[in-house]
Amino acid sequence: MPNQTPKDFASYAAHFPKPVQQRLKQMRATVKKAAPGATEKISYGIPAFFLNGMLVWLAGFKNHIGFYPRVDAISAFKKDLSPYKSAKGSVQFPHDRPLPLALIARIVRFRVAQNLKHG
Repeated sequence: MPNQTPKDFASYAAHFPKPVQQRLKQMRATVKKAAPGATEKISYGIPAFFLNGMLVWLAGFKNHIGFYPRVDAISAFKKDLSPYKSAKGSVQFPHDRPLPLALIARIVRFRVAQNLKHG
C-alpha cells in the first residue's frame, strides 16, 4: 500500500509487484467496460468509480484484491461470491485464483442500475 495518497490509478498500482499490478489492471478494465460512463478517482486512498454517486472501489493487498461494491451488491450476489471471503460490503479475490471477471462485470452493472435508478 502506498505511503502517501496516490493521485491516480497508475501511481496507486505502481506500488505493487507486477503480478498484482496486472490483476488491478484487469479489475480496472472490467469495471470501465461494465460502467463506460463512470469517472475514476482516488477515494479513501484507493481507486474508485463514480456514476451518479459511488459505484465501487478496488484495492491491492499482499494476498488478494479487495473489491468494495457496497452492501446491496454483496447481498444480491451472495451465492456467486460464496467461494470468496467477504464482509458486509466487500469481497476478497485471492491472488492464487483467477479473477472472476464476468461476475465482477455483473456486479458493476448491478451497481450502475442502482445508481441510475436512485440518481
